[in-house]
Amino acid sequence: MRKKRERRGFTLIELMVVILIVGILAAVAVPILRGKIDAAKWSEAAATAGAIRSAVRAAYAEDPSATLTGVCTEGGTLATLLGFRDGDLTGRYFNGGHFTVSFTAGDPPGVATVAVGTPTGMTGTGLLDNTGWTYTP
Repeated sequence: MRKKRERRGFTLIELMVVILIVGILAAVAVPILRGKIDAAKWSEAAATAGAIRSAVRAAYAEDPSATLTGVCTEGGTLATLLGFRDGDLTGRYFNGGHFTVSFTAGDPPGVATVAVGTPTGMTGTGLLDNTGWTYTP
């Protein structure tokens, strides 16, 4: 009578199939996750653009004759006029030089649009206008 052999492990074919499946899952998941990471980075820009837009509206309410258009660089004339101090507009991915303000006085009072430039190593564009925040990958 023969003894039955016990299986003690996986065969090479079984291991190769598992590695193939994991590789396929990784190939699908990485681009999806990269897009989510970029969108999360752009949320920093949306928050800063909202702060700039609120500051533009407040500055217009205080002085309707002020010039509220231009690039909002750290320590620049526009940033100082809006009440931002050094470091207020500097984030992990975006800084004041990425935000360009265009402002139109009139009715409704003070329509402010903030366009966001794309930092090195990222893709897409951002815009905060009367319709809200728009991110285009």
